[in-house]
Amino acid sequence: MKTVAFIFGTRPEAVKLAPLILKFKKSKDLKTYVITTGQHKEMVYQILNFFDIKPDIDLDIMKPNQSLEYITTATLEKVSKVLQDLKPDLVFVQGDTTTAFATALTAFYNKIKVAHVEAGLRSFNKYSPFPEEINRVLIARLADFHFVPTHNAMKNLFKENIKENVFIVGNTVIDALFIALDKVLKNPKPYEKFFNFLDKDKKIILVTGHRRESFGKPFENICYAIRDIAQNFDVEIVYPVHLNPNVREPVYKILSGLKNVHLIEPLDYPYLVYLMYKSYIILTDSGGIQEEAPSLGKPVLVMREVTERIEGIKAGTAKLVGTDPKKIYKNVEKLLKNNDAYSKMAN
Repeated sequence: MKTVAFIFGTRPEAVKLAPLILKFKKSKDLKTYVITTGQHKEMVYQILNFFDIKPDIDLDIMKPNQSLEYITTATLEKVSKVLQDLKPDLVFVQGDTTTAFATALTAFYNKIKVAHVEAGLRSFNKYSPFPEEINRVLIARLADFHFVPTHNAMKNLFKENIKENVFIVGNTVIDALFIALDKVLKNPKPYEKFFNFLDKDKKIILVTGHRRESFGKPFENICYAIRDIAQNFDVEIVYPVHLNPNVREPVYKILSGLKNVHLIEPLDYPYLVYLMYKSYIILTDSGGIQEEAPSLGKPVLVMREVTERIEGIKAGTAKLVGTDPKKIYKNVEKLLKNNDAYSKMAN
């Protein structure tokens, strides 16, 4: 019997691998192991519990203020022991996290084949997103099978002379989104109760922001834009604030005390799906939400200078607005006041 191992450490990885793990677990011809490194432990378990997935191994590497160097070395060391013990025929990694890169490297060291889910994304900017852009470039050199979401991602790999075992498969985040939305809408009461602080007669703007490359002045600018929007429009703004101190400090400093800005703790995945479903506009620097929101008909303003997910930009469902507070404000204003502009993006 062939053995496969799914190894991941963050919430986005868990979300995007969940539909695939559920499929593999049904196979009688494969032994499937689910291994979490614990890079974002609490957030990962929220996802696994929601999708009824139980990890076989938890490497528990997480520690306060963990650095990229620590995540890399801890993953290399602990994953290596697991691979030597399990000897899987194939290791699945997802996306562009430090866990994914370190796992792919460890599998290579142990001469185990690597399958890369969501391969081929490129921003062509070494430091944006950081460190994800270089992580995915390096994973591409290590992987044996490349599962790309789009034709453009395939072209990116071809340009790097990676042409074997490249498969266009779409994006598993959309599978996960609709599995979750179906569960949520079948029993919406817990979510309605949780968000009862929102005025349902007002338009809801969901904000998510946590990118490392925006830490410092760019992140402050994002907060100033949100503040100006809150003060000038009759809307409800919900911001689940990432746990990183580099995010929380400017967010709470600039946005605390505004009546229509709700700063809340990070949401469990189904609650985030419900909030996306109910939102009018989404402001984000997240990768996954750039793909999820258009599938729900929600215009997305991407608060980054570049994005590796250009399909949404080309299709007009998402727009790059960077971290310039005036640009963010003007684009939100246009969507709130111009129904034609909103409809064009939403569709």
